[in-house]
Amino acid sequence: MARLKPINPAKADGRAAALLDGVQKTLGMTPNLMRTMAQSPAVLDAYLGFGKALGGASLSPQLREQIALAVAGENSCGYCASAHTAVGRKLGLDDDELSANLNSLSRDAKTQAALEFARRLVIERGWVSDDDLQRVRDAGYTDGAIAELVATVALNLFSNYFNHVAQTEVDFPRVQVHQPTAA
Repeated sequence: MARLKPINPAKADGRAAALLDGVQKTLGMTPNLMRTMAQSPAVLDAYLGFGKALGGASLSPQLREQIALAVAGENSCGYCASAHTAVGRKLGLDDDELSANLNSLSRDAKTQAALEFARRLVIERGWVSDDDLQRVRDAGYTDGAIAELVATVALNLFSNYFNHVAQTEVDFPRVQVHQPTAA
């Protein structure tokens, strides 16, 4: 059961209503994540703005979804695993690849390097080693692309953590992720 309540778009007002209307027009649906973030229009606006900015980056939409899956897998975020699997399918990624991405794996060597770097960012809380950085460079990522990898991970950490706190109800076909061990 959700610990933070999603807003019903039909009952939203002010900035929340405008933001949720924009989401509906863009996606053709209003996901529970965004309905819940709309409890604070500033939070939803920040999330949407960050995502929109990264949409103009050099990383492909497919790679951004694959990174989102790697981060969701590492953080055991069922909501994000489900949502980004659905989006990844729409972008042409096959089920085997999407499933592998949840474990920071890919059949493509360059994508694999990006996913492993994303995983290391999560595990090391950003304190990646010189060797981690060199491996992603050796795979062909420029400093600008590395900056975009970091930003993509950060955006997905935000949504993962938000979902953990909110216990957002999954409104996409459910994808199972491993459950974290007790802290």
